[in-house]
Amino acid sequence: MNSTRLPLDATAVGLMLALAMLWGLQQVAIKLALAGASPVAQSAVRSIVASALLLGWARLRGIALFERDGTLAAGLAAGLLFGVEFVFIYAGLEHTAAARMVVFVYLAPVLTALGLAWFVPGERLRAVQWAGVLLAFAGLVVAFADGFAAPGRATLRGDLYGVIAAALWAATTVLIRASALAPVRAEKTLLYQLGVSALLLPAASWLLGERGITRLDATVIASLAFQSVVVAFASYLVWFWLLTRYLAARLAVFSFLTPLFGVAFGVLILGEALSPQFALAAALVGLGIALVNRR
Repeated sequence: MNSTRLPLDATAVGLMLALAMLWGLQQVAIKLALAGASPVAQSAVRSIVASALLLGWARLRGIALFERDGTLAAGLAAGLLFGVEFVFIYAGLEHTAAARMVVFVYLAPVLTALGLAWFVPGERLRAVQWAGVLLAFAGLVVAFADGFAAPGRATLRGDLYGVIAAALWAATTVLIRASALAPVRAEKTLLYQLGVSALLLPAASWLLGERGITRLDATVIASLAFQSVVVAFASYLVWFWLLTRYLAARLAVFSFLTPLFGVAFGVLILGEALSPQFALAAALVGLGIALVNRR
């Protein structure tokens, strides 16, 4: 398999825009289902359903996922990081707004760019692109500072969970690109993550004392279907396919669009407040994206 990664073209940009929109909407979907489904229990359902869909997809297309190829250790590690990441994302949404969570989780592209530049040959950013990373990171700092101004600092626990999840996501991406997982099919990489998390997350939900799924109304069912089928199955297949063709640092930083969509959906769908600080953060993130993707 050709290991050369390409700069972003129109196909990559279009797909990343679609993925950013879906990933931004995911936090809102989780919030909408909280009345009938505990957060980590939602994540467990998501991984279980998506794992089953992925196995069916691989069987239909004749894709071998279980051959010996030396990726087991790295795959299990990636799955563990992935599962713990979503424990923090879903648990954190009980303590902060969806718009805030999506902003903090997307500290990950900055950490990913730093990690890839350190560990993976060819993943280097020029000075102007590093300036873009710094501007986008400044936007996240502004958003985090906004939490300290909230009465009682009510969102800080959830905000911190988002930062921890971002670090875990970045570690997962760097591990995939710097290990034996780098040349394997996207489906196998995704199966490691979904399969391990499908085992981990139900146990995590039980250990956290969650109530689980208490009501299955139309909103809860639609939310779980969206999280499982659209996001965890279809969008992740596209994401890992992109990682096999394009420079991962460019893709990861471009995904800073997700906080913009997440904030917009939080305001429009959940009625969450949009402070001036969040508006400034969005502007900094947008400028960062423009600089990072400058040829």
